[in-house]
Amino acid sequence: MADSSFDVVSKIDRQEVDNALNQTVKEIGHRFDFKGTGASISWSGQDNIEVKANSEERANAVLDVFRDKIVKRGLSLKVLDAGEPKLSGKEYRLMIALKEGIDQENAKKISKLIRDEGPKGIKAQIQGDELRVTSKKKDDLQEVISLLKGKDLDIALQFTNYR
Repeated sequence: MADSSFDVVSKIDRQEVDNALNQTVKEIGHRFDFKGTGASISWSGQDNIEVKANSEERANAVLDVFRDKIVKRGLSLKVLDAGEPKLSGKEYRLMIALKEGIDQENAKKISKLIRDEGPKGIKAQIQGDELRVTSKKKDDLQEVISLLKGKDLDIALQFTNYR
């Protein structure tokens, strides 16, 4: 009998992030507390989002609105890596980077977690920026998925290619 497997990945649905960004732009345009503050949010390159405002508090408020929209779109806040607002001329700028993929350090940590706390007979292989988990029993794979969902890791995980 062939082994069953699934992949542990960390991917971002860019369309959902773009939708959340557009909703944030609309809300900033309509809300009274953002009038006249020069608050804006926009894409800055492929994987970065830039927030601009005339005060540090307004920049953080725009970030809070964006986080709220991200959660409502069903995405994890772990995909966002927000910096601190920095003064640039007369306005504050805040850069938000999007985190995608599982780096080697986190992949090793997840692999060790599966070996230590998961059922016996489970194999985890690092394949680039994802992790392939294999076992002879599908029930063991279900157990590994629930184990990983229960742990508070600093990256957003999805489980794909379950077969």
